[in-house]
Amino acid sequence: MSPYALSMLMSSLAVGTIVTLSSHHWFLAWMGLEINTLAIIPLMTKMHHPRATESATKYFLTQATASALILFSTTINAWMTGEWTIMNMTNPTPTVILTLALAIKLGIAPFHLWLPDVLQGLNMLTCLILSTWQKLAPMALMMLTSHQLNTNLLIAMALMSTIIGGWGGLNQTQMRKIMAYSSIAHLGWMILVISFAPSLALLNLLIYLVLTSSMFLMLMTLNSTNTNKLSISWLKTPTLAASMMVTLMALGGLPPTSGFLPKWLILQEMTKQHLGTLSALMAMSALLSLFFYIRLSYTISMTSPPNISNSSLTWRKKKNLTYLTPILIIMSATMMPITPTLLLLN
Repeated sequence: MSPYALSMLMSSLAVGTIVTLSSHHWFLAWMGLEINTLAIIPLMTKMHHPRATESATKYFLTQATASALILFSTTINAWMTGEWTIMNMTNPTPTVILTLALAIKLGIAPFHLWLPDVLQGLNMLTCLILSTWQKLAPMALMMLTSHQLNTNLLIAMALMSTIIGGWGGLNQTQMRKIMAYSSIAHLGWMILVISFAPSLALLNLLIYLVLTSSMFLMLMTLNSTNTNKLSISWLKTPTLAASMMVTLMALGGLPPTSGFLPKWLILQEMTKQHLGTLSALMAMSALLSLFFYIRLSYTISMTSPPNISNSSLTWRKKKNLTYLTPILIIMSATMMPITPTLLLLN
């Protein structure tokens, strides 16, 4: 792809998200979402492969359906209340339709089926954009309207997302599908707490962005698209493979990594809301996700592929690491000490 076309598409992605984040009018927010969708589709089809075309078509159809539902719900709300303000979603009918539309946009269960298939047909850079940047605008709209959304519906979708996200990733060997199910499970934790403490949902989103970005950047550097290729990464770049193990533990939510921080605070908040049974179910569903993260760590560190070479050493080409990758890896492992500061801010 031409650098000029790529820069224009990336600028359009940024503009679409910024328009949605800074708007108070539903029509402007909808326009920002549409710019976002139209800007990423050429990035998805730049590989000129049938799988990429299939992924772009599936993504376009799901996002168009979600956008139509958003416009439909906000039109009903404007007809009932007489205004298009984002913060004024008082009627239950348009609120439920809006919740379902944003769930489709984000890939929250039970509207998650498009996400693993779409990611599997794309290259790693587009997967990174789709898993991180494209979540910002819909999640911002969900946070703005969080005090008016149906709490029971959000809790049901959150529990379903964490269970399906953990269960779906157990039998996968493709890294892109594993990251897709990881995204579904993390989104479940975010929407669980969004009605009770939007600041915790924002913290969870930020840590999710750091962890997912570092994971995708390492997979791009190692050129690992499945578990077989991941098993030889230790021979190529030992330091990066060790860093990937730490990041996987952070994605699973093990202390003392950064991934433990949002889960701990969210379970604490749920307990304060007298939702002990729900907290226990969420904690147990997190064990499903933790299992396949541990399995990947085992694949990286404790398995070796069949070696037909007589040499005990492998060629190690120089890896072109960006400055962003080590920064994100360090943040993935060392953000636990800021917990007291976050508790004071809340």
